[in-house]
Amino acid sequence: MNAQAFWNVIGNYNEQTKIIQIGLLIFVILAITLSYIQKVNWAAKFALGIANLFIGIVFFALYGTEPIQKFFALPLYLLCGILFLYESRHNKNDIFEKFTPFQILLMALYLLYPLISVVLGNNFPQMVTHIMPCPIVSLSITVYAGYKRKNKLLIILLTAWGLTGIRSIIFNVYEDIILLICGFYGIALFVSEIKRSKIK
Repeated sequence: MNAQAFWNVIGNYNEQTKIIQIGLLIFVILAITLSYIQKVNWAAKFALGIANLFIGIVFFALYGTEPIQKFFALPLYLLCGILFLYESRHNKNDIFEKFTPFQILLMALYLLYPLISVVLGNNFPQMVTHIMPCPIVSLSITVYAGYKRKNKLLIILLTAWGLTGIRSIIFNVYEDIILLICGFYGIALFVSEIKRSKIK
């Protein structure tokens, strides 16, 4: 997949889903807030499940044009979405702990994604928005890190996409260095979960 094809997909997606993206962003932020203040512990997982399914079905299934989008990204996001929904029900009372300083930094970077994209010379619709594959995985890793119980498969899947942030240089999407940082953080979370499992 070349850089121009990549940006064309982004442009078509943003142009035709901008209203839906705004609504979904408000829903996700509200859900994360409810979980963070421990009013509805499962809400953040549920919202991230919906967001990942949306990216899989809409961004990759409807707007994707390349085999890697259809046969790698699509199933990955669908599975992440399903696992988040499963976790929201199976571990619905799992407490969302307060963010660490590093997690706060990652949240800030997620919120700055579109601004960074503009600063780097991109313009709507060919720019990175909050409800796109890489920002959603960055947010998913950061928020999921706040829960005590973690599904190892879900961490692996999120981290796998996080590490694709290395292609930010290939496609001139330097804002996705944020994704790569979250990918490395995902590795740390997975290692931590393995160690915790051995202690048990």
